[in-house]
Amino acid sequence: MHGRRDMVAGLLSALTSRLPEGVEVAVCVPSPYLAQAAGALSGRALQLGAQDVSECDDGAYTGEVSAGMLREFGCRYVIVGHSERRQRHGESSQRVADKALAALRSDLVPIVCVGETLAERQAGRTEAVVADQLAPVLALGAAQVEQMVIAYEPVWAIGTGVSASVEEAEQVHAAIRAALAGVSQAAADGVRILYGGSVKPETAAALFAAKDIDGGLVGGAALDAEAFLAICNAAVAV
Repeated sequence: MHGRRDMVAGLLSALTSRLPEGVEVAVCVPSPYLAQAAGALSGRALQLGAQDVSECDDGAYTGEVSAGMLREFGCRYVIVGHSERRQRHGESSQRVADKALAALRSDLVPIVCVGETLAERQAGRTEAVVADQLAPVLALGAAQVEQMVIAYEPVWAIGTGVSASVEEAEQVHAAIRAALAGVSQAAADGVRILYGGSVKPETAAALFAAKDIDGGLVGGAALDAEAFLAICNAAVAV
């Protein structure tokens, strides 16, 4: 929940004018700025996404935004199950799966977020927690899972400036890849698994070089054009 119209305009202008080739990039903006962003990105390589979506297609759900609405604004991606939604809004893993399915019904690519808290990591439960969060999503079946993006975002690393080490992140990404293989080999081979959790220009290259890390779900650094472009360039270099 950052930004105002002037900030959105300036940030998108900087990104579209200097976005490197060879990397796929999307910006997931707050819903009030979707129309503005859609206009700024028309015909550009930078793709548009949203930060959340309802699991319902239509109806009396005041304050919700449907996947069909997002698609009309030109969205290609939508984040579902971000830790802030799970924690602040009590979203269950089943509801996250329902949102992912609703996104797919409207030809949106859901970016499904999973990740553990600090207490869960310290208790040695990281992989179990991530597996539990993924279970309802994977249960949707191969045809659906193969169209998704998964993002591992350790809750203890979000907005703290502390990133998981490459080894810590890769271990969880490998476990997610193995879970995808249980759905289909196509899912294991084709689904991109992003790392999210204080991704910064100085850490991006090492993270992206890891075997099972396919990119980043960038938070705070995405509010700074120079930092975000540096992360994009790190992805190209890798």
